[in-house]
Amino acid sequence: MDKDRIISKFIEYVKIPSPSYKEGDFAKVLKKDMEELGFEVIVDKAGEKAGSNTGNLIGFLKGNKDVEPIMFCAHMDTVTPCENIEPIIEDGIIKSKGNTILSADDKAGIIGILEGIRYVKENNIPHGDIEVVFTICEEVGLYGSKYLDYSKIKSKMAFVLDASGEIGGVNVQGPAQTQIYGKFHGKAAHAGLSPEKGINAIQVASKAISNMKLLRIDEETTANVGIIKGGSATNIVADYAEMELEARSLKEEKLEKQVNHMIEAMEKAAKEFGAKVDIDVKYAYPTFLLNEDEPILDIIKKAMEKLNIVYKPSTTGGGSDTNIFNSKGIKAATLGVGMFNAHSVNEYIACNDLVRLSQLVASIIESH
Repeated sequence: MDKDRIISKFIEYVKIPSPSYKEGDFAKVLKKDMEELGFEVIVDKAGEKAGSNTGNLIGFLKGNKDVEPIMFCAHMDTVTPCENIEPIIEDGIIKSKGNTILSADDKAGIIGILEGIRYVKENNIPHGDIEVVFTICEEVGLYGSKYLDYSKIKSKMAFVLDASGEIGGVNVQGPAQTQIYGKFHGKAAHAGLSPEKGINAIQVASKAISNMKLLRIDEETTANVGIIKGGSATNIVADYAEMELEARSLKEEKLEKQVNHMIEAMEKAAKEFGAKVDIDVKYAYPTFLLNEDEPILDIIKKAMEKLNIVYKPSTTGGGSDTNIFNSKGIKAATLGVGMFNAHSVNEYIACNDLVRLSQLVASIIESH
């Protein structure tokens, strides 16, 4: 592996801002690099549905080995702040200057995929057909994988390079998520002259929250109130309050039970105070679970063994494109890419792990 090239390319990529919905500039660079690597690349129409300035990149590389095609995936979008990223290398660690993210999530995954494939090609390692999908809007709702043009995809196995933590970690199980939006309608009144004539929507929302089971519900289920806002002035009884909530569980029936509990708490509080509440429920993504005898995990184990990487299967509490792929009949697992403190200005990754990740991709291809 060409370590200097890998690090140089990673630094080039992280300097290109690609926040969700605005991945277009980065996509143009990636498309050019993929085509130079020998890929046939198309841009699907997912962007039109998601509201992004580009679609997903779907790359196809013809193989010379009689095996089923496999897919590698990473997402192009990042969280913010991602403008003017200044990567710094200290003691073999790449981090940002401290006022932005690094965007190793998920540009480390992208580098691992492309450089691993480059190594396979440069060393004439036999391989089957390879599909690469770089998705949009993963961070804001998995919209790239939800709206992916699956008519273009032939693979039945997908290696998603997008998990935080050490290389060797593999997410084999993940939760479903439901998002809930509630808006309480109270009644405005002067807070000093006639507060008894009003209905304080913030108070109603607070009552609803106080009656909810939240955070860690059990070993498989979580719930959270993430955003709450309302009212207009301290001297006015608040006539509205809004809140955004979520629930997740590894078991669909537990998720349904928790969501119903949260809805009931909102409706009960509104009724108690004589207020009204509008509730919107959105099922975000389904669960996934890979059995230990799945062929995709056999390939991963074999590839890691060649590199003396310890295989560490785990359950994640987060969602990723992996959830969507599995729901579409594509067996997918999420691989750790060596990044830490993702979604923060303290994000970092080791130079050696970028190389190791590229080696793992090449080993997966060789092991298939």
